Amino acid sequence: MKGTNGSIGRRKFIGSVTAVAGLGMTPSLSLLGQPAQPDSARMAPGNNHKGACCIASANGLRATSRAMELLSQGYDTADCIVQGVRIMEDDPSDNTVGYGGLPNEDGIVELDASVMHGPTHKSGAVAGIRNIKNPARVALEVLRRTNHCLLVGEGALKFAVRMGFKEENLLTEASRRDWLAWRASMSRIDDWLNDEQRDAPSGKVWLEPGLESGRGASLNPRPVPYHTGTVHCSIVTGKGDISSCTSTSGLSWKIPGRVGDSPIIGAGNYCDNDIGAAGATGRGESAIVTCGAFDIVQRMAKGLSPTEACLEVIDSVVKHCLKEKRHRDPKDPSRPDFDLKFYALRKDGAFGGATLFSGGTFAVHDGHTAKIIPAAYRFEKK
Repeated sequence: MKGTNGSIGRRKFIGSVTAVAGLGMTPSLSLLGQPAQPDSARMAPGNNHKGACCIASANGLRATSRAMELLSQGYDTADCIVQGVRIMEDDPSDNTVGYGGLPNEDGIVELDASVMHGPTHKSGAVAGIRNIKNPARVALEVLRRTNHCLLVGEGALKFAVRMGFKEENLLTEASRRDWLAWRASMSRIDDWLNDEQRDAPSGKVWLEPGLESGRGASLNPRPVPYHTGTVHCSIVTGKGDISSCTSTSGLSWKIPGRVGDSPIIGAGNYCDNDIGAAGATGRGESAIVTCGAFDIVQRMAKGLSPTEACLEVIDSVVKHCLKEKRHRDPKDPSRPDFDLKFYALRKDGAFGGATLFSGGTFAVHDGHTAKIIPAAYRFEKK
């Protein structure tokens, strides 16, 4: 699985940009006074990579190694990435996906996932599924065993049980305590006391095993985590066959039943075997309303590198989302108050990623080693 390096000639690159401009699109837009980054996009480390490759969100570094290991053993691309993502889904310390994911506002873990198989252009997804640790594996069964693309809620759970998946409680003790800390910090007019509203005991507090009388809701302030956590993973073989997968526990403390972009084909995950694949992590609603993953793949088809395609779609996201004042940074209305990351993998093995703000990274296994590399960005983080 050793990749070979090549270079994209200047004449060929300019020709592709000219073609895109002729379609009324402006490469590397300068948006709302923010400087465009054509040079950094063109010099992105993944532009010249060729051959087998696997990319993932930064939390998926282990997934890329596992996926490439299975690819070398002859497994289908969809199996490779689903088994790779399974590592994060099984890890209780990763509270962004699977077991241990942060719950909805009722304290219940609801998971979403999708898989897309390039060679057949089929997809499978589940949304709002409870009590099943590995939603990506269930999504792959939807892809292979049904004529549907998406199963949700109770139907997704029944399907998973029929397929032999075991129901189990996905709420770990750590996530439960985080949920209780969030409940206690919601407001000053509900019936949950904030830490500063609670009276200090006159002596030691009895710690009853399994109850919240003193163990989970400490009188000391507990930081309340918040995330839009997700893992995305895409892989391409040396022959150019591609599959992609996105799995998530979704927005922490979400309204029960909320579904993000991860199980929506074209939003948080998309794959076209003739072009490439793309995925997203971050604020899912922004990827949904802009069809982010699909748009990235279409821009790669028009000649942009993976990084350039990701940056242009970020520009599109910001352009549309800033129409709503609730998405503007109160201190600088020209900047969004949320983050979103895109990842892209082209059929020839070129790869890239971009985020709204500086400091973002993503994982890649280039056929030799797995590593974390910096992502391109549109805004400097303040």
